[in-house]
Amino acid sequence: MSISELNLTKRHLLAGIATAAVGITLSAPVAFAAAEVPAADRDVDMDAVLKPGSLPEKTMGDANAPVKIVEYMSMTCPHCANFHEKTLPAIKEKYVDTGKVLFIIREFPFDPAATAAFMLARCAPEPQYFNFVSMLLKQQRSWAAPADGDVRGAMLQMSKLAGFTQESFEACLTNAQLAADVSAVRDRGANDFGVNSTPTFFINGKSYSGDMSVESMSALIDSLL
Repeated sequence: MSISELNLTKRHLLAGIATAAVGITLSAPVAFAAAEVPAADRDVDMDAVLKPGSLPEKTMGDANAPVKIVEYMSMTCPHCANFHEKTLPAIKEKYVDTGKVLFIIREFPFDPAATAAFMLARCAPEPQYFNFVSMLLKQQRSWAAPADGDVRGAMLQMSKLAGFTQESFEACLTNAQLAADVSAVRDRGANDFGVNSTPTFFINGKSYSGDMSVESMSALIDSLL
């Protein structure tokens, strides 16, 4: 989602995101069809990208994996939701779980709802961060654009599924330092690395903008191994 897309209505922004259960799992290996390797937008200083910022990194996989992927994403971005629902589970199974890829999520919220969702993910008890992010993305429409317009109330109900209480929910969302740190991650991505849309992937020194299919990301990873 580019910054220019922010003027779209929530109804249009989130159309097509299906509800699903929590977790990033697959029951059987997936065979990927052949695809062309995606073209990079530009080069990036991967050593600089991989330096931690204002918050501890949220990672999946081996820190010494040959392919390192950093995704800047927004919790209210439908393209990010599509990637996390349709692409990431297969990539995790084939490449992350087998030690070939280190995958890092970084916050790039475009609106207050996305900032709040990231804060709640950071407050979720370990090791629930990725499951909580997956749950919110898969059910994005139900909390980010609820029929009654009560985004905070919908967030509370989703958070209770992950073990939050009313008190812990309120404590998280009133944590001014956490809000500032989430914003700092976004600002660093924009100012230092030129991120201006989501999802943006930095992969072994190259930048790629936009959602990727399983086939496209698989072809890209294979080209780097």
